[in-house]
Amino acid sequence: MKLLLIAMVATLLPLPVAAQESAGCFLVDENGRQISLGSLCPSSGQPTAVPGLFQAKIKHRRGGTPVVDVTFNGQVFEMLVDTGATATVITPKMAEQLKIKPEGIFLANTPSDRNVPFQAGRVASVALGGLKAQNLRVAIAPALDIGLLGQNFFGQYDVTIKEG
Repeated sequence: MKLLLIAMVATLLPLPVAAQESAGCFLVDENGRQISLGSLCPSSGQPTAVPGLFQAKIKHRRGGTPVVDVTFNGQVFEMLVDTGATATVITPKMAEQLKIKPEGIFLANTPSDRNVPFQAGRVASVALGGLKAQNLRVAIAPALDIGLLGQNFFGQYDVTIKEG
């Protein structure tokens, strides 16, 4: 299990540490002790190159939800970081640009309905801040104008979204 912090920056660390919620540059261990990260935390908010640590810059927020640039098969698309979405969901325009071949139906629960059928397909590669997934199954939602990066991409990490 790893830790993904999304702040102006998103970060992944091996557990058993937990991200802190107050200002500063430290982690809290399983006993509640603060561990200084010292030189690992840049004062400029820019990502650092630390083994096992992955970061992705939040471009902006949409309704309070972070929007990040995600690379699908070499093409960059803005995506919402949706910690409640089981799967990654793309727009029909994205599916067309990525030449996604339909491979069945994906049933999903949405905030307004249950077992909603979506066309499904696969993306050869997906990348964000150094994280990569291959052959990722995606749902295609006709009503969306921006995609949702879901648990099938980052579900093996603990995600913390940080402000500023």
